[in-house]
Amino acid sequence: MPKENDEGIKLPSLDELFSSQKERNDAKLKKIEEIPLSEIDPFPDHPYKVKDDEDMEALIESIRVQGIITPCTVRMKKKEGRYELISGHRRMRACEILGIPTLRCEVMELTKEEATILMVESNFQRTQILPSEKAFAYKMRMQAMRQHILRLRQRGMPVADAYAGMKSKEILEAAQGGGPVVHLEKTRDIIGAESGESGRQIQRYIRLTELIPELLDMVDEGKIAFRPAVELSYLEQWQHTVLECIEMEQCTPSLSQAMRMKKMFQEGTLTKEAIHGIMLEEKANQKERISFRADRFAPLFPKNLPAYRREDYVVAALEHYGKYLARKDRDQER
Repeated sequence: MPKENDEGIKLPSLDELFSSQKERNDAKLKKIEEIPLSEIDPFPDHPYKVKDDEDMEALIESIRVQGIITPCTVRMKKKEGRYELISGHRRMRACEILGIPTLRCEVMELTKEEATILMVESNFQRTQILPSEKAFAYKMRMQAMRQHILRLRQRGMPVADAYAGMKSKEILEAAQGGGPVVHLEKTRDIIGAESGESGRQIQRYIRLTELIPELLDMVDEGKIAFRPAVELSYLEQWQHTVLECIEMEQCTPSLSQAMRMKKMFQEGTLTKEAIHGIMLEEKANQKERISFRADRFAPLFPKNLPAYRREDYVVAALEHYGKYLARKDRDQER
């Protein structure tokens, strides 16, 4: 038989020869399993916070009544033989509280970089995301993309100038299929396009990961505005002095003040005195600021009271004392 006639013939695989049509159709479906919680590890450095709050209580009640409707997502860690949780950390926590021993999961074959991108994307569907969560999520996503790009470059893949309109997952798939690799410096723009923010804004969020935890908590609580916080992230060891001033004087820096401190730091002229001088400048929204000596009041606060709650504590104490004086005056009039 002529050779050219063989080229159009596609021989069936062994799986096709020795499996039924139903089995082949089932193989194409998502692989859903009930996996013991003891065999599932959380995603390393998971950037999203899992809190036992009111939302968690609502989720617990939903799972108690209906079970897990949407399966979680895991990948198999081949070396350890365990599973790594990609999406569903809150659902897993709810099952732990309820005493449910297994978690309904979709098992996916993913590389570390693919898993990171999917983890970030799946959690971004939440309605409320804290600035700190965005910051670490964007950072992890960018690192995953860049690591994958560097690996492909080492294999000699060509480099493209633009990936307009393409998503991270599509870019990785195109590169794995032999397509060109995106420039490293374009990764923030790609992530920004997918999340509806500019590449520059993505870089600002990532800068927040350089803040000390106490200042980052204040950003999450709305006590420090986003843009001033970005500028403060450049102050390195001086961030502790800024925190000390915030706690002592109950004031936060404006954008212009934070930018001035950043410039002084870059010029090597920033000092503790300079920070306090800038922070104590009268701002329009702080004209009626009242300052107290920290050494006089610190012993009066409960030891476990966070610094940002001290103002509320003082107000509550004054209200209570005011009611006591009013009651005392009424008693004297009788």
